[in-house]
Amino acid sequence: MNTHPTLLRTLDSVLVIVDMQGKLSAVMPEIDAALMHENTISLLEAAKNLAIPVLVTEQYPQGLGQTEASVRAACPDTTQIFEKTSFSCTGASGFMPALEQMKSKQVILVGQEAHVCIMQTALDLMTLGYQVHVVEDAICARKAEHKFYALQRLQAQNVVITNYESVLFEWLRDAAHPDFKTISQLLN
Repeated sequence: MNTHPTLLRTLDSVLVIVDMQGKLSAVMPEIDAALMHENTISLLEAAKNLAIPVLVTEQYPQGLGQTEASVRAACPDTTQIFEKTSFSCTGASGFMPALEQMKSKQVILVGQEAHVCIMQTALDLMTLGYQVHVVEDAICARKAEHKFYALQRLQAQNVVITNYESVLFEWLRDAAHPDFKTISQLLN
């Protein structure tokens, strides 16, 4: 069956968690940070069930600490973590070879901050031929207007702006999917 090319496919997806570190989350609006974490953990649980690979980046972990414990705990055992100082994940040592090895052309981005690391990563990945999906309810910025304008700019550059529920249902595609009941329980 032919489907729209921007609909996510489990066999072609990779979930990338960008810089979800405690010290960085602490300066985000509390409600936005909580929603980002909750929705990211739902995506991670689904990724585990559906065998979707996960990559994680940490921006300058010596200063900002490691990925938050709840997010780390939800990651599949095969998750690779990359330290970086570049704002784009593509500049992290080993990140691009790991992504290329997966042969997944649909990259789902979550994390922080929307107008810096998420935006630069999305644009760089688009330039490299990836289809990029930014999960608007699983990203954060210190200021709402920074997130708003980042999403507008990304959309203007043909990045797919989506939400975590759309990602879950695109991965499933059908209520008859054997993991439908498990995945649907991840909805907030």
